[in-house]
Amino acid sequence: MSEGVKGSMAYAVRIPAQLAVSVLFLWFAGVSSPSAWSYQDGTAPSAAAPATATVQVGVRPYFLVDAMQEGPLKNTLQACGESHFTTTDFSIGHRGAPLQFPEHTRESYIAAARMGAGIIECDVTFTKDKELVCRHAQCDLHTTTNIVATELGRKCRQPFQPAVYKADGTLASPASAMCCASDITLAEFKTLQGKMDASDRTATTPQQYLAGTATWRTELYARRGTLMTHRESIALFNHLNVKMMPELKAPEVAMPFAGFTQQDYARKLIQEYEDAGIPANRVWPQSFDLNDVLFWVRETPAFGKQAVFLDERNPSSQFDHRNPDSYQPGMNDLVDQGVRIIAPPLWMLLDVSEGQVVPSAYARAASRAGLDIITWTLERSGPLTGGGGYYYQSMNGLNQDASDPQPGVIDSDADVFTVLDVLAREVGVKGVFSDWPGTVTYYANCMNL
Repeated sequence: MSEGVKGSMAYAVRIPAQLAVSVLFLWFAGVSSPSAWSYQDGTAPSAAAPATATVQVGVRPYFLVDAMQEGPLKNTLQACGESHFTTTDFSIGHRGAPLQFPEHTRESYIAAARMGAGIIECDVTFTKDKELVCRHAQCDLHTTTNIVATELGRKCRQPFQPAVYKADGTLASPASAMCCASDITLAEFKTLQGKMDASDRTATTPQQYLAGTATWRTELYARRGTLMTHRESIALFNHLNVKMMPELKAPEVAMPFAGFTQQDYARKLIQEYEDAGIPANRVWPQSFDLNDVLFWVRETPAFGKQAVFLDERNPSSQFDHRNPDSYQPGMNDLVDQGVRIIAPPLWMLLDVSEGQVVPSAYARAASRAGLDIITWTLERSGPLTGGGGYYYQSMNGLNQDASDPQPGVIDSDADVFTVLDVLAREVGVKGVFSDWPGTVTYYANCMNL
């Protein structure tokens, strides 16, 4: 998934099979709509124990619940703490589980499945020989793999350049590199090792440049980052019995690329699921480019039914998420073109009113048009004591409603569950991307989503 304005377990596991038909029915028929829910004290969702399964949400959800302010939501989440948690489609593994595992690696994907993510994402780009691989961006190998410290670093679009310092020791120019999947062949790509997405701009050596991981992440599981092709991700996800949400990433090379057109690219993504015999109802192809989504709707309608339009138009001066009149195309226009699912960043779906997190005008407009909503990305912002930055900007005072300015309400990690509860109960989202799926899995099981 996008960063907004941009900012090991090598063994195989199998999550017990889900009742796929039931889950899909819940997803699209809206059986789990907010009006059908109630708390155990009569004021909101029930905490009845779900069916058993081998899912390990870990200690983090419990840590967050314990830190919550007293109230019905905390009581409900505490009451289901001893439940047997099950895999849920409401929990979507964003690049796997990159809060602690190198993104888009086998180890990260397996960790997400173990935490109950019913759907896992492979961001898709292509190599020099036009093979599809799982990477967040076509040109991120210099921060997500060890390429700059290997012989392949010489093939990078911009090989590593060390930081330069002035005589007084101050930084004159930062270290830099740019390495793209399209710079190397698939065989070369497979020799690389995934790492936590980071770099040290003060580095004078390639090895130093590969450091820089945020203090709230970890390097503990970054020693065995197994890179994957798109086809390998399909096989792994099928083995793990999870569903699949590939994103067609915007090329960072001129298209056509050696005769490979954007349509060829979009078609090849779908073809690899067809070749693997994966039913279309287990796949949610997604793109920030509406033309890709409409191509799937027209050319591969079985897959197009679940195509997701990733909406990040808000940085545009012509688009104001608080003003539906500024949406071009509008929500109804998207539906008329065949779009069924929209996926904005979570802050576009939420606002603050009288000190409470509430659905935004954007969320209400999407719901009125009949669009299903998915959102991104929870557990990506680091500690929320500082407001959470980009993903919480409509709730932390950074992006206030000029007509009704409200002080920020995000000041604790425990606010994750408050935000998640509003997204689920009041906005009615169908799924939430998370860098640590155990948190969303815990919530979804407690609320019987």
